[in-house]
Amino acid sequence: MSDRPIRVGVQLQPQQGTLAKMRETWLRVEEMGADTVFNWDHFHPLYGDPDGPHFESWTVQAAMAESTSRIQIGCLVTCNSYRNANLQADMARTVDHISGGRLILGIGAGWFQKDYDQYGYEFGTPGSRLNLLGDYLPRIASRLKALNPPPTREIPVLIGGGGERKTLKHVAGYASIWHAFGSVATMRHKSSVLADHCAAIGRDPAEIEHSTATQGVNTSAADDLVDVGFSLFTIGVSGPDYKLDAVPTWVAWRDARNAAAAAG
Repeated sequence: MSDRPIRVGVQLQPQQGTLAKMRETWLRVEEMGADTVFNWDHFHPLYGDPDGPHFESWTVQAAMAESTSRIQIGCLVTCNSYRNANLQADMARTVDHISGGRLILGIGAGWFQKDYDQYGYEFGTPGSRLNLLGDYLPRIASRLKALNPPPTREIPVLIGGGGERKTLKHVAGYASIWHAFGSVATMRHKSSVLADHCAAIGRDPAEIEHSTATQGVNTSAADDLVDVGFSLFTIGVSGPDYKLDAVPTWVAWRDARNAAAAAG
């Protein structure tokens, strides 16, 4: 079980809707008391009409940063393959400044072949994309240190994925937050593998916040994940309606869990 406070996020999927509706929704998410609001990094919808409306991640993150004041913002997750590593660092630094220090730099190796094919990127293999992620992460870190002005603070890096040989090694080396999917048993096992990677480089795995997606209002499943160390739970919503019906339940669950932990 983690000693971290429970946090609740919303992934505002930039598909099948209007930017005006998205802006209205991320402002509501902040008003409802969520801790984070994410989008995703694709160029086409992942479900619904495959040719439906869709918006680019980082320009939307800049808009989120400008129009909110409290909530953390980010992408769940940026595709490492779509931008030069130095440019990605500069974009993150700039959005971090726009937000006043509220950016989470979410990043992963990428997987949606249509995006690659339509936009002219080399798709490669899962292995080659993970190798590229391993190449880019230190370059991003180096560029963030060299920029003038620098980021407002050390930007937390979220890495998504559960591959045991490469992804979790990258998480151990560079991430402040790890985002993964799976059953309680799977999450327990992956957490153990991550701890082994941390031990190999002398890092305390407790430094890494464990994050996962959730849906509906079944908080009992989340209780089980809290028991194996997960503390950030994110609800996905899509256009055109961007329904937030589940958010109050999750915020109330978060508050009750955190109050109980504080009371001992």
